[in-house]
Amino acid sequence: MARLPLPILLTLGMAAAFNGDSFELECPDECDCHYFRINWVTDCSESNLTEIPYDELSMSVYILDLNENNITDLKPFPKDIKMRRLQIANNKLTKITREAFSGLEYLIDVDLSGNNISYIDPEAFLDSRGLLNVELQDNPLAPVEGPFLASSTLQFLDVSSCKLTRINPQFFDNITALTSVDLSYNPLNSLDAGVFDVLTSLDTLKLNNCNLTSVAENVFSNLVNLKYLELAGNILTNTDFTELLGSLTRLEYLNLRKAGLTSLSEDTFSNCTNLVTLILADNELRDLDVAATLGSSVEHLELLDLSHCKIIGPISGDAFANATRLKSLYLSGNPLFAPDLEEALAPLPRLERLFLSNCGLRRLPYNFNVFDNLVELDISHNPLVNVFAKLLAPLEKLEYLNMGYSNLSYIAPDSFSNLTAMKRLVLSGNDLMSLEAGLFGNLTQLTTIELEFCGLKRPLNANAFFKNLTYMDLREIRLGGNPLVIPASGPLFPKSLAHVTVLDLSNCNITSLNVDSFKNSDNITDLNLAGNQISSTEGSLLFLDRLQQLEKINLSNNNLTTIDPEVFVNNPKLHSLNLIGNPFICDCKIAEMWDWANMIKGDLDVLIGAKSAEKDIVVKGNKKKKHLYCRYNETQLRNMSIATNRTVPGRRPFLKPQKLTYANRTWAKYVRESGCEPVVKILRPVALVGEAFHKNGYVSTRVIVLGVLAVCLGFATLLMTMRLFKRKNNTEVDTETNRKQR
Repeated sequence: MARLPLPILLTLGMAAAFNGDSFELECPDECDCHYFRINWVTDCSESNLTEIPYDELSMSVYILDLNENNITDLKPFPKDIKMRRLQIANNKLTKITREAFSGLEYLIDVDLSGNNISYIDPEAFLDSRGLLNVELQDNPLAPVEGPFLASSTLQFLDVSSCKLTRINPQFFDNITALTSVDLSYNPLNSLDAGVFDVLTSLDTLKLNNCNLTSVAENVFSNLVNLKYLELAGNILTNTDFTELLGSLTRLEYLNLRKAGLTSLSEDTFSNCTNLVTLILADNELRDLDVAATLGSSVEHLELLDLSHCKIIGPISGDAFANATRLKSLYLSGNPLFAPDLEEALAPLPRLERLFLSNCGLRRLPYNFNVFDNLVELDISHNPLVNVFAKLLAPLEKLEYLNMGYSNLSYIAPDSFSNLTAMKRLVLSGNDLMSLEAGLFGNLTQLTTIELEFCGLKRPLNANAFFKNLTYMDLREIRLGGNPLVIPASGPLFPKSLAHVTVLDLSNCNITSLNVDSFKNSDNITDLNLAGNQISSTEGSLLFLDRLQQLEKINLSNNNLTTIDPEVFVNNPKLHSLNLIGNPFICDCKIAEMWDWANMIKGDLDVLIGAKSAEKDIVVKGNKKKKHLYCRYNETQLRNMSIATNRTVPGRRPFLKPQKLTYANRTWAKYVRESGCEPVVKILRPVALVGEAFHKNGYVSTRVIVLGVLAVCLGFATLLMTMRLFKRKNNTEVDTETNRKQR
């Protein structure tokens, strides 16, 4: 078979992808359809549906997203449908019957969370022989007597926040392959012996915030493979943890945060010899004897969290003597004194992360020279005074230092002079107003600096850096929340910061940026301007012309009412544009932006909120995703009913009459109903070709490629229009026979 020339292949490919839709697969009127990798996604979320459009679904749909609608009932899906994932969270379902899921033999994941489901047929998923994940959280399930569900393959079950008051002994009898169960936020009050006995494959068990006051000592005795156990947010004051945890010899992670603990006996964790992470935070362990509680069996312990335990006595010198492998230690929120810390921390030379936030410290321990391996130190939210410079000096390997919100108004110029390995420095929340000359001079390996909410009016004081040195590794600067005064002309940053690629200027009261704002920082790839007051006045986005390396920009929650894709013509690498939360007017510029993302950029994902993102279609993903919206004014609303029922060449036609009843529209819906003709702007590539030829007198490879692309785009538009009219003229009744033929 002869190979097709590249231009023809490009043309055919772009024609097939026009407007984000495939005309070879069915897509309901109220939905947006697209490919996720190689799988067909039908996104009907937030579409005011009261029932599922069964007769409009493609048999090849892989993911069906019906989240955030008003669906009250489920009927059987069409036979032979290949659906793998069904998302129907946050609707108005009240029951799940077996008939509704009959024949769904390919189903792998089902998300029914956030409904009003009280009854589920235990055999509802029997036909789904490959089912792995079921999400039922946030439903008012009725008391379950006998087995809950029947599935020999089910591995992940989430029934958190389901108002369950009891787990009966047969609850898990027919789902014994489970490896992960989440029962959190159910008012169980107690756990009886035997309820988990059949779950011998269980790896993860979450029982957070279940109002547990009574737990049978042998309730976990058969969970021989359990590695992760969460019991946070309960009232386990009188629990004998030595007995309760006695059989969990493989346990690696234990979370007892805010579990009502007031004391722990000696050798509480003596049988948990593989314990790596132990979280005891937010308990009133005022008289805790750390050494006795940990015992001598926690030799593998690497992370210990004792933050906010209200420990009033001094931490003894041998507190961590048996946990010398500790790498991460959290002591934040306890009233501590520097002399006690000096003795207690001495046996921990392997310590890599130390968190002492909000401990009332007025000075730091003198023995930081012990911590040769310390790479992270958090001393934020302490009333520090300017005595820490010499104390931090020994931490030559320190890479992360958080001194945020420590009432600092002045930081001496030599404070960080010895911390030459520093990569991330957090000074946010201090009322600094200005920065001392040379403060960051020696931090030549600095990659990130955070100065949020510091009262800064200048973007960054050039004197804080060495004037004639370019900081090659400094790539991220966060200045959000400062009342910045943007100069009417000239650059925001000095040339020494020319390699910055990530810049956060969110919530800085910015109304405009001059055209040369980024003259000295034109390597920026990620720019956050969210939460400012940038409007759609002429030339308001001209500063983008200098940012030819720009890949991501966040302009959400500004005052933009319209936007033209032409403003991004000098940002060829742009692949992520966040415009959510702006008061856009529904006009044809919206359609042009849509076509720009889909045709010129080649991916609707460029527009954040245009379609489902990967995070929206994963287990326990985001149920309430944010869409791009625009708004009709009342005059438009009255005059649009005819236009929405008109087939516009290049747009996917509606199969049923549409009636406008509300002003807010998602961009996806507006583009279809707008009556705006598709605009594929091929003049820009053609202009570039002409300009390059005029200047150079010859045609380069780049110019040839641009020319070919321009021609391909023109062919794509023509082919798409022909296919649309052909489809319209050959419309036929969508019977089951016709669907199978397709």
